[in-house]
Amino acid sequence: MPRFRLSLLGPRHWPAWLGLGLLWLLARLPYRVLMRTGRGLGWLVARLPGSRRRIAARNLELCFPDLDRAEQADLLEQSLRDVGVMLAEFALAWMGSRKAIARVPVRIEGLEHIAAATARGQGVLLTGAHFSHLELAGRLLTERGNVELAGMYREHGDAAFEWTIRRRRQHYAATMFSKNEVRACVRYMKAGGRIWYAPDQDMRGKDTIFVPFFGISASTLTATHHLARLSGACVIPFFHRRLPEGGYALRLEAPLADFPGPDVGADTARVNAVIERMAREAPSQYLWIHRRFKSRPPGGAPLYD
Repeated sequence: MPRFRLSLLGPRHWPAWLGLGLLWLLARLPYRVLMRTGRGLGWLVARLPGSRRRIAARNLELCFPDLDRAEQADLLEQSLRDVGVMLAEFALAWMGSRKAIARVPVRIEGLEHIAAATARGQGVLLTGAHFSHLELAGRLLTERGNVELAGMYREHGDAAFEWTIRRRRQHYAATMFSKNEVRACVRYMKAGGRIWYAPDQDMRGKDTIFVPFFGISASTLTATHHLARLSGACVIPFFHRRLPEGGYALRLEAPLADFPGPDVGADTARVNAVIERMAREAPSQYLWIHRRFKSRPPGGAPLYD
């Protein structure tokens, strides 16, 4: 567990503690009441102007050119409303009790793929994407699917928030690795461990290449290829979506065949194709508010204002 420091009680961290307290209160609500509250928050989010709305609208315009303006506007409204539901789902994932998680309706398919890897003594790299409910899906898989799972994460800017969320995650995750702990991740998977991460954001750095995502050249992490190559782990796509009637469907697909291959670009394009399938299955639940195409190939024109 991360160590607590008295400096975390300083005034500059009070907004973070206030936000964490609100999340804790949200997580005390019964699941169906919590979801109604999330939808109410989502209605407010969808009414607010700002850069995130513009980014989401531009992403939908780029990724769904076959939709007319009215259809794109409808999808934008749904996706912004989903951001409100995301707040409720993060609260439940981080602050909810085991009893609360046990009451969430969920169906899980594909656990046999993890069991087969375990029988072979092989580690697993569970590859997903940034959906509004990604944290809750991970906790449901660990507690309802009885899958011991570690996670990779980016450190939060506020130290009090970082201390609390990492501590809460370690109540259900086997361990947590920061994005800089690559060697530790490799050792963990070499020993048969399972790690879950989402490589679908535009992270500027040397370990990225441009490959297609929704037909657009997108700067993409090559980490899936390298982690699988160094650790010998199999790569299992992790699909998850919220159901219209309530609850969640989690699906683990068969490991990617012949992965990793000799071509890092081809492997990274394969991973993007899987993530695109995930986004197309539940487009309103994917986080379009990130500037996925902020980096451009040499000579490429900017895609955002």
